[in-house]
Amino acid sequence: MAIECLAVLFVVVLAPGLFGIAGQALAAGACTDTARAAFVACQAEADDDYYIALGNCFNLPEVWTDRCIAKAEEDLAEAEELCPEQRAARIDICDTLGEDPYDPEIDPDNFVNPLKIGKSIGPNPYLPLVPGTVREYIVKDGDGEVIEKIKVEVLKETKEILGVTCIVVHDRVWEIDEEGEKSLIEDTFDWLAQDKDGNVWYFGEISKEFEDGELISLEGSWKAGRDFAKPGILMEAQPEAEDLYRQEFALGDAEDMAEVIGFVRSVEVRGKNYRRVLKTQDFTPIEPDFYEHKYYAPGVGVILEEGFENDEPTGERVELVKMKIVGGDDDDDDDDDDDDHDRRRRR
Repeated sequence: MAIECLAVLFVVVLAPGLFGIAGQALAAGACTDTARAAFVACQAEADDDYYIALGNCFNLPEVWTDRCIAKAEEDLAEAEELCPEQRAARIDICDTLGEDPYDPEIDPDNFVNPLKIGKSIGPNPYLPLVPGTVREYIVKDGDGEVIEKIKVEVLKETKEILGVTCIVVHDRVWEIDEEGEKSLIEDTFDWLAQDKDGNVWYFGEISKEFEDGELISLEGSWKAGRDFAKPGILMEAQPEAEDLYRQEFALGDAEDMAEVIGFVRSVEVRGKNYRRVLKTQDFTPIEPDFYEHKYYAPGVGVILEEGFENDEPTGERVELVKMKIVGGDDDDDDDDDDDDHDRRRRR
């Protein structure tokens, strides 16, 4: 009887939305229709998560059941609030990009050999993918405490996706505890490619999340050409203010966007001054309340990231500590792995 009731609930609550989307396909345009379809999917996922949680609650000791159900209802309420916010954020994107389907034409002949970038091929000035480049960052919270360390390496390895030879970028994140000890929490391989015009394209990633040394998630992983996922532009060859573009597209999983804010005459990070810095606002309709301001220095790449929530600064900052090319000279004179960590340990 319980199963039959749930089945009836699914038909009554979800089916109208599903049939409505199918019946009005392309009525508004591909972009808006995509937002509507994703909205229905979000509602269905929220219901699915709720009933799975409810089923698990029924198998807990009685003393925990009510608390478990209350948490499931709280999560459902949050999801039901998030779904329309995501829809609105996606439709806002349509207002700028238009209603055409997102279907970038990928011609492998239009891409360069990534292993020659920095040699016979000039790199994108704001996202140079020179093989052997290593960038190290620290992440500070709102109190200025170092909470994470990041290391990004442009490997001398390639991967072919949709016929395009991509360079492999290894991105690792370590969490820093109160004693200054670090533990790996993210280990990601990104697949990027530069076209002949100088645009840097993002073809996917495999992202591993760890907790207490154990792999807990591959969420966020995607690959262009698999499950309808499509590549996007990570950095334009000639960015201009108000440019808005998709960096990735795997509906519901990876929908990062970037908007060019403009150029800043100079930005100081950890005592070093960078000139003619490109500033972007990076966001995703999947998390409509959050965005980042990113700052790119020519010949270097990302030097600073600042987080925002509901248009208010979170205080979290990602700062470039050091850049070097394996076999070359360090980009700056900071030889310490992270002198902020050293000061923290001494406290």
